[in-house]
Amino acid sequence: MGTVFFKTNMKAVILLGTLKEKGISNTQTLTEFAVSYLEKSNISCEVIKLAEHKIIRGTYIQAEVPDDFPAIYEKIRAADILIFATPIWWNNHSSEIQRVIERLDEVFDIINEGKASPLDGKLGGMIITGDSDGAEHVTGNIANFFCSIGISIPAYATLGVIWEGHAKKKKQKKEDILEYYAKKYAKDAEAMAKSFAQLGKNN
Repeated sequence: MGTVFFKTNMKAVILLGTLKEKGISNTQTLTEFAVSYLEKSNISCEVIKLAEHKIIRGTYIQAEVPDDFPAIYEKIRAADILIFATPIWWNNHSSEIQRVIERLDEVFDIINEGKASPLDGKLGGMIITGDSDGAEHVTGNIANFFCSIGISIPAYATLGVIWEGHAKKKKQKKEDILEYYAKKYAKDAEAMAKSFAQLGKNN
């Protein structure tokens, strides 16, 4: 008997924090792998590659100079699930993800004013790639941020792969990377998808 997934009508927005503006990255490949499992649970996914967008520095959703972030924020607000997908650089998430965190600081300001978070009720998750270590540190940082702005993190909501094949100078073929993920991490991706779907079923 094949895997049984819960049926939901949830929408996930995945912010892809690869530093590569062009070409396929390890993090993008793992994101595609995760999406295949999320969609089996009837969770529709939109992947936004941050490096392809103009997102300037700042701590407000609307910046002084017009950019792409307000439109991305509206997609986050319309979604049920927000997932940060990031490589690990020097034991931390990427600068692309950090810029999003800084721009979402305004949500924390709203909460500090005693108002409800605009992101209350949303679920959060993480997709993380690295070649040595740091996944736990990155997971903790992002989880702390999500919890601080009203986003709940279900069980098994992190798909992290630490593998020497992700090393900067490795020239892996995409199909070989996907084969490795399927062999080693299919259960983890399935657990993530089922956890999100179960909560969607219960709501």
